[in-house]
Amino acid sequence: MSPVMFDLLLNALWETVIMTAISGLFSLLAGLPLGLILVMTSPGGIAEHRGVNRLLGLVINGFRSLPFIILLVALIPFTRFLVGTSLGTWAAIVPLSITATPYFARVAEVSLRDVDRGLIDAVRAMGASRLRIVWDVLIPEALPGILAGFVVTLVALIGASAMAGAIGAGGLGDLAIRYGYQRFDTAVMVAVIAVLIVLVCGIQWLGDRLVARIDRRH
Repeated sequence: MSPVMFDLLLNALWETVIMTAISGLFSLLAGLPLGLILVMTSPGGIAEHRGVNRLLGLVINGFRSLPFIILLVALIPFTRFLVGTSLGTWAAIVPLSITATPYFARVAEVSLRDVDRGLIDAVRAMGASRLRIVWDVLIPEALPGILAGFVVTLVALIGASAMAGAIGAGGLGDLAIRYGYQRFDTAVMVAVIAVLIVLVCGIQWLGDRLVARIDRRH
């Protein structure tokens, strides 16, 4: 691989990391509250409200049912309105964030539902407010599962960011398509695949270590 192509590979890796990190952060900040609302408003929850629960569930399921490539194209006008363009790394962050948020919301919901119901009832009997239950019981008890789910979300985002390269989003996917596929450069394709494998394995390893450390404290 030539020095020029190596520089392109490093730049593409950085773009992929940027897309994954920012969209992952957005999915965490938006998806966790959505997961909490789903659990709190579910039947028997600390803020039971069937109407809100069903409506929010329908919206989340609606976004989750759309394949990413279709959502990517459908959001082009919205993306162009937000960032002024539908091409490039920053444009890709918009659909990536939107597709990851409902995914992580459901993952967080599963972890939050696993919290011991008896513990929640005991804290409620002591007169704790809903906010106190969320901060002192739900999130701390479900934290290992939430973090494990977040790692899975990041890995999924890496794959989605590579797919976004099909419409000029930049990153490793764009490099693989433009040089590896369209120019039949096998070396570039192999290099991109190798980098993606290392990136995914590295994130999964770090995530597993962090989850294990937090789990031991519980």
